[in-house]
Amino acid sequence: MKAKSFLIACILSCSHAMAQQLIFPDSIGWNTLYEGKTLTFKVSTNDPVKPKSFSLEGINDTGIQFDSLGNFSWKPSYNLVDRLAREKEFSVIFQAQWSDGHRVRHPVTFTVRHKNRPPIVTDLPVFYVKQGSNNHYQISTDYVIDPDGDPLVFKPILTDMPEGASLSSGGMLTWVVSRSQFIGLKNNPITISFLVEDQPDKAQTTGKIRVAQTQLDLPPEILIVPGDSVITIKEDALLNLKLFVSDPNGDDEIKGLDFISSDGRIPKTSLRTNTNSQAEFTWTPGYSFTDEAEKSKEVTLIFFALDKANNRVQRKVKVTVMDAENLEEKDKLLYQKYYNALVSTKALVDRLEENQDKLNKEYKQAKRGKRHRAIVNVSLGASTGLSPVVLPTQDSKIVSGVGGTAVATLGTLEATEVIGKSKTDILDKQKTNAEIKNQLQVEGGNFTRKYALKSNRRLKEFDVDRDKLLLIANDPKIVTLELDAGKQAYPKYSTKEMKKTFPDFSEEVP
Repeated sequence: MKAKSFLIACILSCSHAMAQQLIFPDSIGWNTLYEGKTLTFKVSTNDPVKPKSFSLEGINDTGIQFDSLGNFSWKPSYNLVDRLAREKEFSVIFQAQWSDGHRVRHPVTFTVRHKNRPPIVTDLPVFYVKQGSNNHYQISTDYVIDPDGDPLVFKPILTDMPEGASLSSGGMLTWVVSRSQFIGLKNNPITISFLVEDQPDKAQTTGKIRVAQTQLDLPPEILIVPGDSVITIKEDALLNLKLFVSDPNGDDEIKGLDFISSDGRIPKTSLRTNTNSQAEFTWTPGYSFTDEAEKSKEVTLIFFALDKANNRVQRKVKVTVMDAENLEEKDKLLYQKYYNALVSTKALVDRLEENQDKLNKEYKQAKRGKRHRAIVNVSLGASTGLSPVVLPTQDSKIVSGVGGTAVATLGTLEATEVIGKSKTDILDKQKTNAEIKNQLQVEGGNFTRKYALKSNRRLKEFDVDRDKLLLIANDPKIVTLELDAGKQAYPKYSTKEMKKTFPDFSEEVP
């Protein structure tokens, strides 16, 4: 009766635990947000009894704020998502814990999308010009920047442009100053306004250039941003270069921009031309770019521009590509180790549960045999054979007789020691079976919870903890339990079946 009551209590407790759920906002796309925009909500449960506390795993350096009452707040920073990737996913695990020890965990994946910001224009240097000459002024990216690193295109405000002045999309202001204009600048310097627009979102900001008398000469060149001539990247990194071409005779004279590489594996499509004077180079080497024996590989990129007179200007950039670990493949391998360790552990736990039921039945049979079984032993003592006996008085009277003794014994013996298995052996097996099963359940649950996130599986402790779990599964005492060796060591389980044994099991496949 006690065993039945305990079983009923466990079933009711498990049903109660399974009914408990975390409640999140029910609006469509509630877990999608933009950089710089704050997302707030409160996590609750469907249980009338309030949880003791809430917690959140996997926030790392995201800036997420989450307190023990379930209040969530997150304002993603503007540098959280790469402008080219456009969006990025972040996986976390919410957990609620009650005073009686029950807890509920729920994974949530947030999608953060890139939020474009307009360019920023600071105070520009004065544009000094001279009379009758083709004056050039390149708006430097030291003073005009985009906080998101977007390519910039410059546009003139025609009402503010003096006669004969023009502004290229690359930020080159060209102006042939007439005599009257030059004389007017002596006492009345002017200000030229322009628009700077980022690509491809086309957010605009207004900038101003002050113009005064002086002499300024800009030689033709290719401007590369960043300006480093030697760059080192890893195989999985993105190389992003912005190129600006200026010509002393005006951007209309630019014929084209191209590049050549010392490695033929770099495609020509890596260079994308936005305008005739502006382009962007983007390239990711890939994990197979360097050989297994190589630690690095050097590539030389030569960018060149031609004008209509076939005058050539070039800039050289040396790129060193370092060998990088393939995290995607590593995460898949680590998840397979995580999954296989838990599958084999669950399989052994299930077999031990079946064996526990079998041992309980054998123990009951042994006790029943002791109470009701008895053995009767009847044996003859020393006895003589049958022979005729002649009476002395009457010779005609002959009888047969049997000599000797007979002994009969009736007693109750320990039937469990004579028939079937020993009760003591069964009790020892029950104890061993329960100890190994409970240890596997506890250690397997800890292992499941600790390495539910793929970032934790990359830690050095992962293999150590996995070996500890497998060591328990290979306990030498298991041999004495005489388990069925014909069952699979790695059966196929559904996610629901895995979570029944290990509630914190992660189904996040890289």
